[in-house]
Amino acid sequence: MTPVPALATSLGRLRLANPVLVASGTFGYAREMAGLVDFKKLGGIVPKTVTLNPRAGNPPPRTAETTSGLINAIGLDNDGLEYFLANHLPWLASAEVGCPIILNIAAKTAEEFPRMAARVRGLPGIAALELNLSCPNVAGGIDFATKPELCRAVVASARDACPDLPLLAKLTPNVTNLVEIAQGAAEGGCDAVSLVNTFLGIVIDWRRKKPVLGNGMGGLSGPAIKPLALRCVWQVARAVKVPIVGIGGIASIDDVMEFLVAGASAVQMGTVSFYNPTAATMVIDQLPEALATLGVHSVKEAVGLAAKTWQPTP
Repeated sequence: MTPVPALATSLGRLRLANPVLVASGTFGYAREMAGLVDFKKLGGIVPKTVTLNPRAGNPPPRTAETTSGLINAIGLDNDGLEYFLANHLPWLASAEVGCPIILNIAAKTAEEFPRMAARVRGLPGIAALELNLSCPNVAGGIDFATKPELCRAVVASARDACPDLPLLAKLTPNVTNLVEIAQGAAEGGCDAVSLVNTFLGIVIDWRRKKPVLGNGMGGLSGPAIKPLALRCVWQVARAVKVPIVGIGGIASIDDVMEFLVAGASAVQMGTVSFYNPTAATMVIDQLPEALATLGVHSVKEAVGLAAKTWQPTP
Protein backbone atom coordinates (compact mmCIF):
# COMPACT_ATOMS: atom_id res chain seq x y z
CA MET A 1 0.00 0.00 0.00
CA THR A 2 1.41 3.38 -1.03
CA PRO A 3 1.97 5.64 1.99
CA VAL A 4 0.05 8.93 2.11
CA PRO A 5 2.43 11.88 1.59
CA ALA A 6 3.17 13.91 4.72
CA LEU A 7 1.54 17.36 4.57
CA ALA A 8 3.30 19.01 7.51
CA THR A 9 5.56 21.98 6.89
CA SER A 10 7.64 24.42 8.89
CA LEU A 11 8.12 28.18 8.76
CA GLY A 12 11.13 28.45 11.02
CA ARG A 13 9.78 27.70 14.48
CA LEU A 14 6.17 27.63 13.29
CA ARG A 15 4.96 24.09 12.63
CA LEU A 16 1.87 23.62 10.46
CA ALA A 17 -0.15 20.47 9.80
CA ASN A 18 -0.35 21.44 6.13
CA PRO A 19 0.89 24.36 4.01
CA VAL A 20 -2.45 25.98 3.12
CA LEU A 21 -3.45 29.11 5.03
CA VAL A 22 -6.09 31.75 4.38
CA ALA A 23 -4.78 35.27 3.87
CA SER A 24 -5.32 38.38 5.92
CA GLY A 25 -8.09 40.69 4.78
CA THR A 26 -9.91 38.03 2.79
CA PHE A 27 -11.30 35.77 5.52
CA GLY A 28 -12.45 38.41 7.99
CA TYR A 29 -11.97 37.23 11.55
CA ALA A 30 -13.06 33.73 10.43
CA ARG A 31 -16.37 33.88 12.28
CA GLU A 32 -17.90 35.08 9.01
CA MET A 33 -17.00 31.70 7.47
CA ALA A 34 -18.36 29.52 10.27
CA GLY A 35 -20.75 26.94 8.85
CA LEU A 36 -19.06 27.09 5.45
CA VAL A 37 -15.47 26.08 6.22
CA ASP A 38 -14.05 23.31 8.39
CA PHE A 39 -11.42 25.43 10.13
CA LYS A 40 -9.67 22.41 11.64
CA LYS A 41 -8.56 21.30 8.16
CA LEU A 42 -6.71 24.55 7.48
CA GLY A 43 -2.98 24.95 7.91
CA GLY A 44 -3.79 28.22 9.63
CA ILE A 45 -5.82 31.41 9.59
CA VAL A 46 -4.40 34.91 9.18
CA PRO A 47 -7.19 37.21 10.40
CA LYS A 48 -7.85 40.70 9.11
CA THR A 49 -5.02 43.14 9.87
CA VAL A 50 -5.07 44.74 13.31
CA THR A 51 -3.56 48.14 14.15
CA LEU A 52 -2.69 49.61 17.53
CA ASN A 53 -5.58 52.07 17.45
CA PRO A 54 -8.92 51.88 15.60
CA ARG A 55 -8.89 52.90 11.93
CA ALA A 56 -11.87 54.06 9.88
CA GLY A 57 -10.31 53.00 6.58
CA ASN A 58 -10.48 54.72 3.22
CA PRO A 59 -13.53 56.40 1.67
CA PRO A 60 -15.76 54.26 -0.54
CA PRO A 61 -15.86 52.81 -3.10
CA ARG A 62 -13.21 50.48 -1.70
CA THR A 63 -13.22 47.60 -4.19
CA ALA A 64 -13.57 47.12 -7.93
CA GLU A 65 -13.37 44.06 -10.13
CA THR A 66 -10.76 44.05 -12.88
CA THR A 67 -9.80 41.58 -15.57
CA SER A 68 -8.92 38.38 -13.69
CA GLY A 69 -8.56 40.24 -10.44
CA LEU A 70 -9.78 42.54 -7.70
CA ILE A 71 -8.44 45.96 -6.78
CA ASN A 72 -9.04 47.23 -3.27
CA ALA A 73 -8.27 50.21 -1.08
CA ILE A 74 -9.88 49.15 2.20
CA GLY A 75 -7.38 51.11 4.26
CA LEU A 76 -7.00 48.63 7.13
CA ASP A 77 -10.27 49.56 8.83
CA ASN A 78 -10.47 47.77 12.19
CA ASP A 79 -11.37 48.41 15.82
CA GLY A 80 -7.83 48.31 17.16
CA LEU A 81 -5.66 45.81 19.00
CA GLU A 82 -7.40 45.88 22.37
CA TYR A 83 -10.80 45.28 20.77
CA PHE A 84 -9.36 42.34 18.82
CA LEU A 85 -7.85 40.81 21.93
CA ALA A 86 -11.08 41.16 23.91
CA ASN A 87 -13.64 40.29 21.24
CA HIS A 88 -12.04 38.20 18.47
CA LEU A 89 -9.09 36.31 19.92
CA PRO A 90 -11.04 34.28 22.53
CA TRP A 91 -13.19 32.73 19.79
CA LEU A 92 -10.29 32.31 17.36
CA ALA A 93 -8.35 30.51 20.08
CA SER A 94 -11.24 28.19 20.91
CA ALA A 95 -11.61 24.53 20.06
CA GLU A 96 -14.36 25.51 17.63
CA VAL A 97 -11.69 26.91 15.31
CA GLY A 98 -8.92 24.47 16.13
CA CYS A 99 -6.12 25.64 13.84
CA PRO A 100 -3.12 27.98 14.24
CA ILE A 101 -3.90 31.71 14.30
CA ILE A 102 -1.27 34.01 12.82
CA LEU A 103 -1.93 37.56 13.96
CA ASN A 104 -1.31 40.14 11.22
CA ILE A 105 -0.39 43.56 12.61
CA ALA A 106 0.28 46.91 10.91
CA ALA A 107 1.61 50.18 12.27
CA LYS A 108 1.77 53.88 11.43
CA THR A 109 5.27 54.21 12.89
CA ALA A 110 8.18 51.84 13.33
CA GLU A 111 7.85 52.15 17.10
CA GLU A 112 4.33 50.73 17.07
CA PHE A 113 5.45 47.31 15.85
CA PRO A 114 7.46 46.35 18.97
CA ARG A 115 4.78 47.92 21.15
CA MET A 116 2.10 45.68 19.64
CA ALA A 117 4.39 42.65 19.65
CA ALA A 118 5.13 43.13 23.34
CA ARG A 119 1.41 43.47 24.10
CA VAL A 120 0.56 40.04 22.66
CA ARG A 121 3.60 38.25 24.03
CA GLY A 122 2.53 35.22 26.01
CA LEU A 123 -1.16 35.45 25.12
CA PRO A 124 -2.72 32.05 24.43
CA GLY A 125 -4.17 31.42 20.99
CA ILE A 126 -1.60 33.25 18.85
CA ALA A 127 0.72 30.87 17.00
CA ALA A 128 2.77 33.53 15.20
CA LEU A 129 2.91 37.19 14.22
CA GLU A 130 2.84 38.45 10.64
CA LEU A 131 4.15 42.00 10.27
CA ASN A 132 2.20 43.81 7.58
CA LEU A 133 5.06 45.95 6.29
CA SER A 134 3.54 46.47 2.90
CA CYS A 135 -0.06 47.64 2.63
CA PRO A 136 -0.22 49.95 -0.42
CA ASN A 137 -3.47 51.63 0.63
CA VAL A 138 -2.49 53.58 3.75
CA ALA A 139 -0.11 56.43 4.47
CA GLY A 140 3.05 54.99 6.01
CA GLY A 141 1.92 51.42 5.46
CA ILE A 142 4.42 50.57 2.77
CA ASP A 143 7.43 52.55 3.95
CA PHE A 144 8.78 49.81 6.20
CA ALA A 145 9.47 47.41 3.31
CA THR A 146 11.03 49.69 0.71
CA LYS A 147 14.55 49.82 2.16
CA PRO A 148 16.51 46.78 3.40
CA GLU A 149 17.95 48.57 6.43
CA LEU A 150 14.57 49.86 7.59
CA CYS A 151 12.94 46.47 7.08
CA ARG A 152 15.76 44.85 9.05
CA ALA A 153 15.37 47.31 11.93
CA VAL A 154 11.58 46.96 12.17
CA VAL A 155 11.71 43.17 12.12
CA ALA A 156 14.49 43.12 14.70
CA SER A 157 12.58 45.43 17.04
CA ALA A 158 9.50 43.22 16.90
CA ARG A 159 11.69 40.13 17.35
CA ASP A 160 13.28 41.61 20.47
CA ALA A 161 9.92 42.68 21.90
CA CYS A 162 8.37 39.26 21.40
CA PRO A 163 11.07 36.59 21.06
CA ASP A 164 8.71 33.74 21.92
CA LEU A 165 6.52 33.90 18.83
CA PRO A 166 7.51 32.93 15.29
CA LEU A 167 7.65 36.06 13.13
CA LEU A 168 6.64 36.46 9.49
CA ALA A 169 7.43 39.58 7.46
CA LYS A 170 4.87 40.36 4.74
CA LEU A 171 6.61 42.26 1.96
CA THR A 172 5.52 44.43 -0.93
CA PRO A 173 6.30 43.71 -4.58
CA ASN A 174 6.20 47.45 -5.31
CA VAL A 175 9.96 47.87 -4.95
CA THR A 176 12.98 47.81 -7.23
CA ASN A 177 14.77 44.87 -5.61
CA LEU A 178 12.60 42.56 -3.52
CA VAL A 179 15.48 40.16 -2.86
CA GLU A 180 17.36 42.86 -0.95
CA ILE A 181 14.29 43.66 1.14
CA ALA A 182 13.76 39.98 1.95
CA GLN A 183 17.40 39.68 2.93
CA GLY A 184 16.94 42.61 5.29
CA ALA A 185 13.94 40.90 6.88
CA ALA A 186 15.94 37.68 7.27
CA GLU A 187 18.81 39.54 8.89
CA GLY A 188 16.31 41.15 11.27
CA GLY A 189 15.44 37.70 12.58
CA CYS A 190 12.15 36.76 10.95
CA ASP A 191 11.20 33.10 10.76
CA ALA A 192 9.76 33.48 7.25
CA VAL A 193 8.81 36.05 4.64
CA SER A 194 5.31 36.29 3.14
CA LEU A 195 5.48 37.06 -0.59
CA VAL A 196 3.68 39.09 -1.73
CA ASN A 197 1.18 41.77 -0.83
CA THR A 198 -0.91 43.36 -3.57
CA PHE A 199 0.45 45.19 -6.61
CA LEU A 200 -0.33 48.88 -6.77
CA GLY A 201 -2.85 49.71 -9.51
CA ILE A 202 -5.71 51.96 -10.51
CA VAL A 203 -9.09 51.65 -12.21
CA ILE A 204 -10.38 54.65 -14.15
CA ASP A 205 -13.99 55.44 -15.03
CA TRP A 206 -13.29 57.33 -18.24
CA ARG A 207 -16.90 58.47 -18.65
CA ARG A 208 -16.86 60.16 -15.26
CA LYS A 209 -13.23 61.19 -15.71
CA LYS A 210 -12.14 59.91 -12.28
CA PRO A 211 -10.71 56.87 -10.51
CA VAL A 212 -13.27 54.28 -9.45
CA LEU A 213 -11.85 53.83 -5.94
CA GLY A 214 -12.39 56.56 -3.39
CA ASN A 215 -8.71 56.39 -2.52
CA GLY A 216 -7.65 56.67 -6.16
CA MET A 217 -5.14 53.84 -6.31
CA GLY A 218 -5.45 50.42 -4.70
CA GLY A 219 -3.92 46.98 -4.44
CA LEU A 220 -4.45 44.42 -7.21
CA SER A 221 -4.94 40.79 -6.22
CA GLY A 222 -6.34 37.62 -7.77
CA PRO A 223 -5.32 35.44 -10.74
CA ALA A 224 -3.95 38.43 -12.68
CA ILE A 225 -0.97 38.72 -10.32
CA LYS A 226 -0.07 35.03 -9.96
CA PRO A 227 2.81 34.98 -12.48
CA LEU A 228 4.27 38.08 -10.86
CA ALA A 229 3.95 36.70 -7.32
CA LEU A 230 5.40 33.38 -8.46
CA ARG A 231 8.38 35.21 -9.93
CA CYS A 232 8.93 36.96 -6.60
CA VAL A 233 8.96 33.64 -4.75
CA TRP A 234 11.29 32.09 -7.34
CA GLN A 235 13.81 34.94 -7.07
CA VAL A 236 13.82 35.20 -3.28
CA ALA A 237 13.97 31.42 -2.75
CA ARG A 238 17.15 31.24 -4.80
CA ALA A 239 18.87 34.01 -2.85
CA VAL A 240 17.56 34.20 0.74
CA LYS A 241 17.78 31.39 3.28
CA VAL A 242 14.48 31.74 5.12
CA PRO A 243 11.20 29.91 4.45
CA ILE A 244 8.69 31.62 2.17
CA VAL A 245 4.91 31.87 2.30
CA GLY A 246 3.65 32.32 -1.25
CA ILE A 247 0.71 34.67 -1.83
CA GLY A 248 -0.91 35.93 -5.01
CA GLY A 249 -3.70 34.57 -7.17
CA ILE A 250 -3.68 31.08 -5.63
CA ALA A 251 -7.04 29.42 -6.31
CA SER A 252 -6.42 25.76 -7.23
CA ILE A 253 -4.24 22.77 -6.40
CA ASP A 254 -2.13 23.52 -9.49
CA ASP A 255 -1.48 27.02 -8.15
CA VAL A 256 -0.44 25.63 -4.77
CA MET A 257 1.93 23.14 -6.34
CA GLU A 258 3.51 25.80 -8.54
CA PHE A 259 4.34 27.91 -5.52
CA LEU A 260 5.71 24.93 -3.59
CA VAL A 261 8.09 23.78 -6.31
CA ALA A 262 9.12 27.40 -6.91
CA GLY A 263 10.35 27.58 -3.32
CA ALA A 264 7.44 28.38 -1.00
CA SER A 265 7.08 26.26 2.14
CA ALA A 266 3.45 27.34 2.57
CA VAL A 267 0.86 29.44 0.77
CA GLN A 268 -1.94 31.83 1.63
CA MET A 269 -5.16 31.80 -0.37
CA GLY A 270 -6.88 35.17 -0.46
CA THR A 271 -9.10 36.62 -3.18
CA VAL A 272 -10.51 33.19 -4.04
CA SER A 273 -12.23 33.11 -0.62
CA PHE A 274 -14.56 35.92 -1.73
CA TYR A 275 -16.18 33.74 -4.38
CA ASN A 276 -15.33 30.25 -3.11
CA PRO A 277 -14.86 30.18 0.68
CA THR A 278 -14.17 26.44 0.64
CA ALA A 279 -11.30 26.67 -1.88
CA ALA A 280 -8.60 26.24 0.77
CA THR A 281 -10.06 23.05 2.22
CA MET A 282 -10.65 21.70 -1.28
CA VAL A 283 -6.98 22.01 -2.25
CA ILE A 284 -5.90 20.47 1.06
CA ASP A 285 -7.96 17.40 0.16
CA GLN A 286 -6.27 17.33 -3.26
CA LEU A 287 -2.75 17.85 -1.96
CA PRO A 288 -1.79 14.20 -1.23
CA GLU A 289 -2.60 13.11 -4.77
CA ALA A 290 -0.72 16.07 -6.24
CA LEU A 291 2.37 15.26 -4.17
CA ALA A 292 2.18 11.62 -5.23
CA THR A 293 1.94 12.71 -8.85
CA LEU A 294 5.07 14.80 -8.35
CA GLY A 295 6.80 11.70 -7.02
CA VAL A 296 7.54 13.01 -3.52
CA HIS A 297 6.58 11.73 -0.10
CA SER A 298 6.07 15.05 1.68
CA VAL A 299 5.45 18.75 1.25
CA LYS A 300 9.00 19.40 2.43
CA GLU A 301 10.38 17.33 -0.47
CA ALA A 302 8.37 19.39 -2.94
CA VAL A 303 9.61 22.78 -1.73
CA GLY A 304 11.97 24.34 -4.27
CA LEU A 305 12.05 21.24 -6.45
CA ALA A 306 11.91 23.24 -9.69
CA ALA A 307 14.89 25.36 -8.70
CA LYS A 308 16.83 22.21 -7.82
CA THR A 309 16.17 20.41 -11.07
CA TRP A 310 15.82 23.14 -13.71
CA GLN A 311 18.69 24.62 -15.68
CA PRO A 312 18.26 27.49 -18.15
CA THR A 313 18.53 26.63 -21.80
CA PRO A 314 21.99 27.63 -23.10
